Amino acid sequence: MLTFTIRRLVLSVPTLLFIALVIFLLLELAPGDPLAGQPLTIPDEVRQRMREALGVGQPVWIAFPKWLYQFFVVEPAYMMDALFGTNWAGDQQRVISWQTRSPVMDIVVQRLPQTLWVVGTAYVVAILIALPIGIYSAYRQYSWFDNAGTFVTMVGFSVPPFFSGVLVIVIFSVQLGWFPSIYDTTHEVVDWETFKVQLQQMVMPVMVLALQITSQLSRFMRASMLDNLNQDYVRTARAKGLSERVVVMVHVLRNSLIPVVTVIALGIPAIFGGAIITEQVFKVNGIGQLLITAIQANDLPMVQTLTFIFAILIVLFNLVADVLYGLLDPRIRYD
Repeated sequence: MLTFTIRRLVLSVPTLLFIALVIFLLLELAPGDPLAGQPLTIPDEVRQRMREALGVGQPVWIAFPKWLYQFFVVEPAYMMDALFGTNWAGDQQRVISWQTRSPVMDIVVQRLPQTLWVVGTAYVVAILIALPIGIYSAYRQYSWFDNAGTFVTMVGFSVPPFFSGVLVIVIFSVQLGWFPSIYDTTHEVVDWETFKVQLQQMVMPVMVLALQITSQLSRFMRASMLDNLNQDYVRTARAKGLSERVVVMVHVLRNSLIPVVTVIALGIPAIFGGAIITEQVFKVNGIGQLLITAIQANDLPMVQTLTFIFAILIVLFNLVADVLYGLLDPRIRYD
């Protein structure tokens, strides 16, 4: 397993480099000028110096290695400086946002906690709800619980977040007044009281996201369980006299989790990508809203960095899923 993990990590390097090149070239070909919104009275020589400071107009064979160096060397060095108070980064130039004229990674780090509070919590809640529902629905196929679960999950998967988000705002905020309709991104958790306020404003966006994620995961879990419940090894385990709990929760569940692990692992990068529609509805100032703002403002460094971060997370959690396969199913070996 260790050899397989190391080999996959080594192979992921050229994969990520190719992805980075594709992202960089596609966005470089996109039209746009970071100085388009500047006053026309700015002299041409000043405008040219500003463009050079932002790295605009450089050839690809210069700009691309420079961007990789900034992403993999300069930015980690600045993070180490922030954590340990060292001065490794020095005066090296960082990736600068065209829109805010500030380092891209600083903005990402500021927005990430809000996304993790909402989207990360919703994903954990969805997993905790979806797996038991899928398991019991498969075991009690066509029962009233299975039919009710199928109906609810189909509704949850079919209703878009921009509709369900507005609906819960009207019901729980406007009519009942239980929760705030707008997420306060400036709120800081410092004690128990502020933590309760944070939980209160998280309820509605988490509810909307968890409903959609639960609907998807529970259907995968149910289908995988049904496929394994009819296998020969299940009949053999029952014929040996094993209890029904051991048959279902040990033998069937372990094999059924293999395809579900893929869905869960590949869904984790979406947590860091944010929930774009939900963040827009509830005014959560997270990564998803940051990406939309950067696209609208034609902020290419911000879009390039966020897109490449998503690509890294997808490759990483693909590897995590492959490793978990071997842990869940002893028949899978990578040596």
